[in-house]
Amino acid sequence: MKILKLRSGGEMPIVGYGTWTASGDVLENALNEALKSGYRHIDTAYLYKNECTIGKVLNEWISSGRVTRDDLFVVTKLPAYATRPEDVEKYLKESLQNLGLNYVDMYLIHSPFGLFAKDQTDLDTMVIDYDTDHLAIWKVMEKQVDCGRTKAIGLSNFNAKQVQKLLDYSRIKPDNLQVEHHIYLQQTELVDFCRDNGIVVTAYSTLGTKDGKKRLNLNWSKGVPEILENEVVLRVASKHGKTPAQIVLRFTIQKGVVVIPKSTNSQRLVENIQIFDFELDAQDVEDLERQDVGDKGRLWWFTIFAGVKDHPEYPFPKEI
Repeated sequence: MKILKLRSGGEMPIVGYGTWTASGDVLENALNEALKSGYRHIDTAYLYKNECTIGKVLNEWISSGRVTRDDLFVVTKLPAYATRPEDVEKYLKESLQNLGLNYVDMYLIHSPFGLFAKDQTDLDTMVIDYDTDHLAIWKVMEKQVDCGRTKAIGLSNFNAKQVQKLLDYSRIKPDNLQVEHHIYLQQTELVDFCRDNGIVVTAYSTLGTKDGKKRLNLNWSKGVPEILENEVVLRVASKHGKTPAQIVLRFTIQKGVVVIPKSTNSQRLVENIQIFDFELDAQDVEDLERQDVGDKGRLWWFTIFAGVKDHPEYPFPKEI
């Protein structure tokens, strides 16, 4: 497994196991299979409501001696409805309790915009908190490193301008930025900016989030096919004798970007980590790079939250 060195000194496996939308017995079984298959980087979030299940499995593996805590790289996130300085410590402590861990390896601010929620399970109850203060939040994030609750801190869904502000004014720099990244939204400038500033990028929705699209009615604004049905992806997969998923994951890690594919199918989750025995050639890479359609390829605009585009820290173009 390839490891990326973090500015803070940690080591982040370039392939992680994503857990969004997975829960209960299905997640428990899948995570056991993932650990058997060699995954050691586990990505979750308070918002996913599955930290307790993940903690149960991880602690069973640790207590049985199959892994040590040091073998694991666990990521969780501060939810958007807690994007306030007074909430950071509270929610991280809750995540640690859920996970049954003394620390996480990476704690991310899940979104640059803040919300208020009357009911954390009902998106319709969430309203915009217009007073989101990134610098004040980050100071408390830094305190969590000082206190040993997390080894490193980072961001999710922030744009380059927002990241730069934290780079300019922070004592502990962001180690990681997690963003939507796939063949239709390659975000080359943002990835290059992060690399130049010592920030590791993690890609989510690399395989297209087909399940999430159904749940939340997400669609690309440009009428492109599903990523795993893209004719270029299929052609390159046939050439290398690999699955379409393996091709797009390999394409991403060859660019030095971390991937966190989620699957609860045992065969597919094994295939998703078996991407180190081949390499895409220059023509493959060029053909896949040409699939980029910029912001028209973005799935996640977060308009599920009413009025979010009016938030002063909304990170994406308001019109495309």
